[in-house]
Amino acid sequence: MTDLTRAQSPDPYPLLPSVAAFDVVSDDVREGQPLSDDQVADKGNTSPHLHWSNVPEGTKSFTITCFDPDAPTPSGFWHWVLVDLPADLTEIPAGFAGGELPAGAFHVRNDGGQAGFLGAAPPKDDQPHRYFFVVHAVGADSLGADPDATPAAVSFGLAFSTLGRAIVHGTYQH
Repeated sequence: MTDLTRAQSPDPYPLLPSVAAFDVVSDDVREGQPLSDDQVADKGNTSPHLHWSNVPEGTKSFTITCFDPDAPTPSGFWHWVLVDLPADLTEIPAGFAGGELPAGAFHVRNDGGQAGFLGAAPPKDDQPHRYFFVVHAVGADSLGADPDATPAAVSFGLAFSTLGRAIVHGTYQH
């Protein structure tokens, strides 16, 4: 087996343009703690509950992402990208990614090639991976992406449209 020993990637969000912070809590993800089996790809593979509040004034939509900067690739791994959620939405239940979405909202394909949530799936015996669940408050009704966009393209668009960011992260290691 290949030795995957390497330095830990930085938290990517402080490297982005500074925006307001707002609040996010989850019944499923505890800040800095191991994810439950429900959020693991080969177990429950279920998107977590998220509830956000104190969003910035001028928020017109939301995008939700889950990113693993610790994947053994130069660009990390996008597990979930959900775009153009309405501004009046403040909570999603566990499993929301697998259900019917609000009008206008859509998933772009994650780095596993699926339109939806892909749970934690780090290589066996690798270092602990961090999974950043982020609610992005967007200052436009639509991010201007489409379902064929890549997660990186959506992330690039968010750099110019995000008014605020709420982050909760969990960890997982096989």
